[in-house]
Amino acid sequence: QVQLVESGGGLVQPGGSLRLSCAASGNFRSINTMGWYRQAPGKERELVATVTSDDITNYADSVKGRFTISRDNVKNTVYLQMNSLKPEDTAVYFCSADVVRGWTALTYGYWGQGTQVTVSS
Repeated sequence: QVQLVESGGGLVQPGGSLRLSCAASGNFRSINTMGWYRQAPGKERELVATVTSDDITNYADSVKGRFTISRDNVKNTVYLQMNSLKPEDTAVYFCSADVVRGWTALTYGYWGQGTQVTVSS
């Protein structure tokens, strides 16, 4: 199986910064796109940012210029550096990974368990 374990969430004041990490472990051949999504209370899960295995990034308009996604392919880890945080960034943040497994080299999608980010004074 494959596990995604997130860390780095917490409480921060508006204008502050946090760095989220998500490490993938288990039995797989490689990882294609990795990403971060978030879900605020009463709202649907939404894309925050993604990064491909070739380091091509994509961001939601709401976080462009404030958040930076990166990955370490040796550590199978994706990061989300969040700066200039706003109260509307408050949500549970989930990491995702498209993982290539098995002799058939099929791709499977996995989610982490989520980490809470709260932006409040």
